[in-house]
Amino acid sequence: MGSRTARRIATRLGELDCHVVDALPEGATADLAVVLCHGLGAPATDLVPLAPELMSLEAALADRVRFVFPGAPLTMEAYGMPQGRAWFHLPDAIMRGQLRDWDLFAREVPPGLPAARRALMSVVDALSTSMKLPYGRIVLGGFSQGGMVTTDVALRLEEAPAGLAILSGTLTSEPEWRQKAKARKGLPVFQGHGRYDDLLPIATAERLRDVLVESGLEVDFLPFDGPHTIAPEELERLASFLVARLGGR
Repeated sequence: MGSRTARRIATRLGELDCHVVDALPEGATADLAVVLCHGLGAPATDLVPLAPELMSLEAALADRVRFVFPGAPLTMEAYGMPQGRAWFHLPDAIMRGQLRDWDLFAREVPPGLPAARRALMSVVDALSTSMKLPYGRIVLGGFSQGGMVTTDVALRLEEAPAGLAILSGTLTSEPEWRQKAKARKGLPVFQGHGRYDDLLPIATAERLRDVLVESGLEVDFLPFDGPHTIAPEELERLASFLVARLGGR
């Protein structure tokens, strides 16, 4: 990108503090916005380094896309993580690794998810207004718990987003998600998950994939040999997925 190094600013969008990264030519407007949400316990800036990595993989992302990284609304200070943030708190038994009833987790709406949804929706609305972009030119995505909240929002917006990227996410709120997903037929989804994920087992991700596919969404599912992480091949596939969302514009 030469002299056009990625610029990064901290700003507030809606209810949340965000980091915004782009390498757009001077005076250019973005054709697409990509909102990526970090996982439970990570600092607000955890995924910010993904923007230049994705831009280096696909030049079109540097020329035409603005990346937005919201910080989750809740602190993890009580768990000894003063920099850690959470979209919603999990039961203490899960935090201590004692409870892993994924069938129950898949069915129920986690307490705190509706509040996280409202906060993230406020970011998407503010972004749409400030960048003059319809929802159909905004991609939502996230890692782990960030993938849960972005899936929830993508299924509930008044209009479909440009796409959804779920990195090591899982199924929750299944009855609600199934019902909402009917209105999202054809929505492009990229979903990546490690086969050796010991935090969110890949079986839970496959269950989420199946719910989305059965509802008519177009899911590109990438299992990779790794733990609860973002793999290099996953980033490459994500970069290609985002370029495809630019379409012929």
